[in-house]
Amino acid sequence: MGEGTPVGPHGYSADKQALLSRLRRVEGQIRGLQRMVDEDTYCIDVLTQISAATKALQAVAVGLLEDHLRHCVVRAAAEGDADPKIKEASAAIARLVRS
Repeated sequence: MGEGTPVGPHGYSADKQALLSRLRRVEGQIRGLQRMVDEDTYCIDVLTQISAATKALQAVAVGLLEDHLRHCVVRAAAEGDADPKIKEASAAIARLVRS
């Protein structure tokens, strides 16, 4: 974990099993990609599957970000110190946009 990263229940904790399930599906997609390359599948078909896996992972990231805003940022705002959490969320959004 990064320095200063809080440990404990996070916004996604309530939906942890659903999140893990989605990540396992992405993991399966990646294994499928490895198999496609191993089997010399046509490059455009591999690229299509890479796009699908990327979109699935981005959907997970957006869901985590939404949970972060809904729980962590709201909690910090209620405690009167939302600025660090807002900056943290903005940096995460910037990383997602660049990826």
